[in-house]
Amino acid sequence: MFEFFKRKKNRVVEPIFASLSVDMHSHLVPHVDDGSRSTEETLECMRVMQQVGYKQMYITPHFQYPRFPNKEDDITNRYNRLCDDLKENGVTMQMMGIGGEYRIDDSFADRVANPQFLQIGQKNKYLLVELSLHQIRMGIEETIFDLMMKGYDVILAHPERYPYYSSTSRKLQNLKEQGVYFQCNVLSLSGFYGEAAQSNAYAFIENDWVEFLGTDMHNTMYADALLECAANKKVQKLMQTHTFLNSKELL
Repeated sequence: MFEFFKRKKNRVVEPIFASLSVDMHSHLVPHVDDGSRSTEETLECMRVMQQVGYKQMYITPHFQYPRFPNKEDDITNRYNRLCDDLKENGVTMQMMGIGGEYRIDDSFADRVANPQFLQIGQKNKYLLVELSLHQIRMGIEETIFDLMMKGYDVILAHPERYPYYSSTSRKLQNLKEQGVYFQCNVLSLSGFYGEAAQSNAYAFIENDWVEFLGTDMHNTMYADALLECAANKKVQKLMQTHTFLNSKELL
């Protein structure tokens, strides 16, 4: 199934993301969202992540109604079974826990009213949220403010990918001033999501808006793109000149 991918994987790759240590955004629990389609695919993705320097990781499946109506208990059970499978296959990546990537959508108010959020961090510190990739939703600032008032440390996933935000967007600046953490996708830096996302990612980093980088790993196509990203000279330079909070101590 993965012969072509494996041939490409044999290239020599520098572990340029070793300074990040922990990946805090991925979709590698099989069959729960648009991520990994099998344990074998998850294994391939993790092996590539280790090649480019990652040592630990969280998995963060989508919670998005009605497309991915996942339940926290079921996701946790599937994650635990996956961890057993990884051990049996000799994967040495340290699994740090199961979180979620929660879409702020029509069902989100119910989630806040009856919180069962899967959070990341050794003290379940951070709540990873995402927005629509197509159109802005009214009341985002108020919703995130309410979360923070309830004690959640909010990380906004891949702000560079939202077409309605830019480095001069007042609404995005408001979120930053509220104390929201930003997490850009590593693959945005090499143009995987297009020129606009790439330009935004670098601009946000230069603005000192970005605390975290995440792979947003889904499948072997993403893994192959991660190998390409690791060989990108501009990305290599950025990793030498910028520091992010992806450390085991902070996560």
